[in-house]
Amino acid sequence: MASENRDVYPYGYRRTATTEELRARWKALEPGTEAPDDPVRVAGRLRTLRRHGKVAFADLEDVTGEVQLFAHMDVLGSEGVAEFGGLSVGDIVGAEGRVMKTRRGELSVKVASFTLLAPCRRPMPEKWHGLTDVEGRYRQRHLDLIFNPQSRRLVETRAAANASIRRVMQSEGFLEVETPLLHAIAGGAVARPFSTHYNALDIELYLRIAPELHLKRLLIGGLEKVYELNRSFRNEGVSARHNPEFTMLEAYEAYVDYNRTMSLVESLVMAIARAVREVMPDGAPDLELHPPFARITMFDAIAEATGLDLTEAWSEGRWDKVGEEAEALGVRVDPAWPPGKVLAEIYESRAERQLTGPVFVAGFPKDVSPLAKDHRTIPEFTEHADLVMKGVEIAPIYSELNDPAEQRRRFQAQAAARAAGDEEATLPDEDFLEALAYGMPPAGGFGLGIDRLLMFLTDTPSIREVILWPTLKPEG
Repeated sequence: MASENRDVYPYGYRRTATTEELRARWKALEPGTEAPDDPVRVAGRLRTLRRHGKVAFADLEDVTGEVQLFAHMDVLGSEGVAEFGGLSVGDIVGAEGRVMKTRRGELSVKVASFTLLAPCRRPMPEKWHGLTDVEGRYRQRHLDLIFNPQSRRLVETRAAANASIRRVMQSEGFLEVETPLLHAIAGGAVARPFSTHYNALDIELYLRIAPELHLKRLLIGGLEKVYELNRSFRNEGVSARHNPEFTMLEAYEAYVDYNRTMSLVESLVMAIARAVREVMPDGAPDLELHPPFARITMFDAIAEATGLDLTEAWSEGRWDKVGEEAEALGVRVDPAWPPGKVLAEIYESRAERQLTGPVFVAGFPKDVSPLAKDHRTIPEFTEHADLVMKGVEIAPIYSELNDPAEQRRRFQAQAAARAAGDEEATLPDEDFLEALAYGMPPAGGFGLGIDRLLMFLTDTPSIREVILWPTLKPEG
């Protein structure tokens, strides 16, 4: 039987087996024989097409693998074989026939009928060898997925990671929630927001830079363990490790501090790593994950990287010493910056990149951490830790600030910094302060950057590889 519906796009096709199922069921079939079962129906994209007089061969690919289609004149007739041979590489085709193995041992479907389901009306680039231009792969991800099995595995890896996250969080008693993407005030992190105008109410809104303040409102409302696997947006640079639109896991747990939360993050990272390795066992051979992860202070990290120990100067309040050492190290700082921001800049520019990790850097200056509780032993510090892997911050972790008066003071300090030109400083959120006045239990919280973590676990060179459609400069 020849093709059906050659000139139309059918509404569907009843497939009875995937190529993987065929190979699993008939791997022991003898060469030169046909399977005794009823005919099967397969569907997918043609990757190759070969014509040889009375016969034609095609490799059909679905999401599970490939199988050969064998079209013979004895079954299809001369007109049918000619029509089959008139298909094009890239066409999406359904085919029905008996399973067989050729004399050379190639598992095949001996085509009794076939249906063109969607023609490929553009020539496939490079004869299926793939897209050689990296940026072209990101712009035409549909073609990248056709050509590149590694790209498909990365998609599967993210799905496995997300599933593992939800398993862990559910086992720990967390409730998954959804919070707004559009915020009246860009809060919850130190970052520059995207803004937009809402015509119906004639107001300016911001794409969220973090869901933190809304999730904390849920703690105030009595939900003691909440998380959101969310999309957030920051109006900042694009690089191998930054994308303005990204995925983050953010969670809050009542009645714990950041020590307990660091342990939870460690468990999550290990669970995600196991899920990734099930899909990509060859993922990141050089990344050693052995819990418990090390815990150090920011002063330890700076001392190890530069030989400079600022612990004593900081504890004694000798802030000028911090600025002097920054200058001596060649670290560029703004004279208007407070000492905590200068110290954080020394750490980020000289020490963080040398931390291969995974390691928790526990304790950050209050000047750069407006939403965490005061540190119990280090003056002018907060109980804010960063999980660092391969020199990059993966997850900030807090003992959450729940004193509304202190939170107001922190917001006011951030507002002053913004007025002085710091566009990333947090804006005061009066609605959140009002909610906080009703009482928020002590809590630990974190935000885990999923894209960066997947980049490291899959051993890919750029965050763009693990984001299906990364942000790119316009062409031309």
